[in-house]
Amino acid sequence: MEKKSKKDPDCCSGHAKTVDTIHKVYSCPMKCEREKVYSSEGRCPVCNMNLKEVNIDLNHVHDRHENIQNTHSEANGKYFCPMHCEGNKMYEKSGDCPVCGMHLVAAEVEGADDDTTYEVMKRKFRVALFLSIPVFIIAMSEFFSFLNLDLIATKYTWGWVEFVLATPVVFYSSGEFFIRGWKSIRTWNPNMWTLILIGVGSAYIFSVIALLMPGIFPDQFKDSVGNVHLYFEAAAVILTLVLLGQMLELKAHSKTNSAIKALLNLAPPIARRVNNGEEEEIPLENVQVGDILRVKPGEKVPVDGIIIAGTAFIDESMITGEPIPSEKYNNDKVTGGTINGKTSFDFKAVKVGSDTLLSQIIEMVNEASRSRAPIQKLADVVARYFVITVIAISLLTFVIWAVWGPEPAYAYAFINAVSVLIIACPCALGLATPVSIMVGTGRGAQSGVLVKNARSIEEMNKVDILIVDKTGTITEGKPSLQSYESFNKLTNIEILQLAASVDTYSEHPVAEAIVKGAKKSDIEFLQIESFESVTGKGVKAEYQGVRIGLGNKRLIEDFGLSLTKEQENISSQKQLVGQTVMYLIVGSQVEGIISVSDKIKPTSIDAIKRLQKMSVKVLMLTGDNENTAKAVSRELNLDGYVADCLPEDKYNKVKELQEKGHIVAMAGDGINDAPALEQANVGIAMGTGTDIAMQSAEITLIKGDLNGIVRARELSIQVMRNIKQNLFFAFVYNALGIPIAAGILFPFFGILLSPLIAAAAMSFSSVSVITNALRLRKV
Repeated sequence: MEKKSKKDPDCCSGHAKTVDTIHKVYSCPMKCEREKVYSSEGRCPVCNMNLKEVNIDLNHVHDRHENIQNTHSEANGKYFCPMHCEGNKMYEKSGDCPVCGMHLVAAEVEGADDDTTYEVMKRKFRVALFLSIPVFIIAMSEFFSFLNLDLIATKYTWGWVEFVLATPVVFYSSGEFFIRGWKSIRTWNPNMWTLILIGVGSAYIFSVIALLMPGIFPDQFKDSVGNVHLYFEAAAVILTLVLLGQMLELKAHSKTNSAIKALLNLAPPIARRVNNGEEEEIPLENVQVGDILRVKPGEKVPVDGIIIAGTAFIDESMITGEPIPSEKYNNDKVTGGTINGKTSFDFKAVKVGSDTLLSQIIEMVNEASRSRAPIQKLADVVARYFVITVIAISLLTFVIWAVWGPEPAYAYAFINAVSVLIIACPCALGLATPVSIMVGTGRGAQSGVLVKNARSIEEMNKVDILIVDKTGTITEGKPSLQSYESFNKLTNIEILQLAASVDTYSEHPVAEAIVKGAKKSDIEFLQIESFESVTGKGVKAEYQGVRIGLGNKRLIEDFGLSLTKEQENISSQKQLVGQTVMYLIVGSQVEGIISVSDKIKPTSIDAIKRLQKMSVKVLMLTGDNENTAKAVSRELNLDGYVADCLPEDKYNKVKELQEKGHIVAMAGDGINDAPALEQANVGIAMGTGTDIAMQSAEITLIKGDLNGIVRARELSIQVMRNIKQNLFFAFVYNALGIPIAAGILFPFFGILLSPLIAAAAMSFSSVSVITNALRLRKV
């Protein structure tokens, strides 16, 4: 049999892979641009990390129609329309939106500014400006009599000069505007480019025809020697002003992502790995989970991990918004991108690459900036019908001036109709919401408030009731053992021994406190069997064939038991001072009691007061008992509380309040809070809590205290106020601008709005909206 070569395609059938089908490419370990790969090694253009070598199957690549990217090529599937013409649809390549013609925006913010589009726009603007100035001077030569242009050439000849100068402005510098306008008409999505196409296109075509065939025009359009007045200067200057507005808009738009860019630049390029006492510098992308890393004074923490040696004062302000450095000790968590103080410490890497908190923050903020707030629907509906209305007003303006206007009536009618089209650009209306959302979510990330979508920002502004869990939300979530007492024959030490042995298998903070307390007392743990966690009640197990339970009163009821009056009094005394009581059940008796306490966070009292001043009622829903809940509620001056809550009770309470017309926010940190977080109008997860709570919530607070909710509320108020200001400005601008452009002031004051001034005002409106949104960076 003939032996097949490596390149014979039959050799690649099934799962077989040959040397030629495996190709080495490079990708960023931080996944800055997700699955994008590069053909050559080097540094990531986003985060500056060394690209990491990976192998890909070329057959698989071709099957999926993927291409290996050059280092500076564009990311696949990373662009979206800022006007959300097709919802959240993503496009493979940069360019213009096929629906509205707006320039597509990169979905993933890069660490370094990509000014390619801006530079192209600036180059075209410079060409347009260079050519438009002489066109303007020639057209306005009657106001510059000292130039004596009529002595150099005839007005007709100068018309040809205007044509030669204005044409590159129309076709080279501004050709894409007309392509966008045509797309908007073809897809029946009228927008600003529709108005520019009709308005400026009419002025240019009118002038070309007037230059070539002046005889077809009525005498109203001609001067004393038969020359038709040309509008090349209007077309050229208007387009130059539009280019200026677009250029300023691109520059301002890049600033809206400044917070994300700052986050991208937080991660250091190298890490110090400690191996057998020896220290070596390695690229950050080479750090593996479990590596021991050293951070020296003033350096950035490279990845997420846990301190194993030394202490630290870490500046976490860029991620949490807290200006005061956090003191860290053994077993405390550290976060990649934060800055170490004056000490040195070693820590074990727990999360690296795209799994780090910093990477997740960047991804979440990117997602939020692309989402749409419900209020944007109003702007979308208005903008859609607005352009059609403007075209109708423009036509009506032409008719009124042509019929009732002074001589030359048709000239007045044409100029005013064009002015209406140019000034009525709805771009400011379309930008009013998304730019505020983009800047606001970035600012929130800097303050330790991660917003999953724009809807939650709008809803947070309307919230009138905040429901909070107790453990880990109001309190520190780090309870400590307070007391343990026997009710019967077992000794106090035996009560603690049994309780701690059972709780060894539990993940609950209370169980952790009991186990820690037992370890401090050098208690020997027993071999427990058949462990079972009972949600909202406690835990069950077996020891030497005897059933054991540790939990609250509901667990006692599950065992078919009850407390004596004396036992009730003992537990009540502890609960009234804010302690959480757990009962130890052995066989068919309640053998003893164990109590733990969880300190209220120092920030909780002030945060609750501030929320109440914002007209937000604060209710506490807790699985703890009535007496403990009452003590905490009284200390914090809450608006209400519900004790002994199971997960379904919290969920039902949220639903009940919503049915009464309340807008409810729910803040929690545990698995048992997930259903309520999902049901609430706004779910708020504490960053110190469980992953499932953060997945269920729409807002995550990195710091994990109630001050983060205050920040989220303030951010929501400021963003919504900013959006309303933008919308008001856009509506009022058009409400005033269109009548003036139509000539409403002419009968009273003899004032007409030149298309040139209309173009300048139109560009100014869009830039003003973005500038107003940028103020949110200082909130």
